[in-house]
Amino acid sequence: MVLLILMLQDLTHIFLATIIVSLISFVGVFTLSLRKKWIKHIVILLVALSAGALLGDAFIHLLPEALEESEPKIVMLYTLIGFTLFLFIEKVLFWHHCHSNGGKCDYHSFAYINLVGDFVHNFIDGLVIAASFLVNFNVGITTTIAVILHEIPQEIGDFGVLLHGGFKRKQALLLNFLSALSAILGGIIGYVLATQTESVILFLVPFTAGGFIYIAATDLIPEIKKEPKLKNALRNFLIFIFGIIIMYLFIFLE
Repeated sequence: MVLLILMLQDLTHIFLATIIVSLISFVGVFTLSLRKKWIKHIVILLVALSAGALLGDAFIHLLPEALEESEPKIVMLYTLIGFTLFLFIEKVLFWHHCHSNGGKCDYHSFAYINLVGDFVHNFIDGLVIAASFLVNFNVGITTTIAVILHEIPQEIGDFGVLLHGGFKRKQALLLNFLSALSAILGGIIGYVLATQTESVILFLVPFTAGGFIYIAATDLIPEIKKEPKLKNALRNFLIFIFGIIIMYLFIFLE
């Protein structure tokens, strides 16, 4: 009976976390009334915060938890697999389709490709959130926060791509939300798989760390490095550090 209650608690946490992540897809609508200059300013701050949070979660929470349960060599291998697979997914779903035709990309087609990529990305988010909550509640919370901080600037960008691709505002919001719902599907499947065999959690936790490291190191940090002004560059760096500090502070809640 106690085990059943704990399982239901984990499933409830996973379900609520993935619903919140899915609802982030609506954040793009709040940018419609803002000037492009302000949107760019806000997004770069969110990118810096997200980069710090993702790296902080990977190195402060996920990898230490994985190393407690598995041999270091196995953990590093699974981390490398996560890093490599995220590279593969990004290149196959985005780069190939827009560079295979002489460097030209049809915007309407790219909008659909973006939806497919977002669906896969959110599904993986659901998997890693499920695995994180099954490790323990605090790891689940920190991973969910890291995912949310990353999703906000990404969803703003996705919404812009869909509008640029020819979709109306309501269509863009609906399609973006539908693709985001795959996080719930990923969460449920991740929960079922993880409860069937513990090896799924042992794989997904360092796998998630590898994916977070990839996103932060190859997608986010290069963006904040583009800032030419020293004042703004220092601001972005401090926001990046703040993202790491947020993840570190959760240690004291364990």
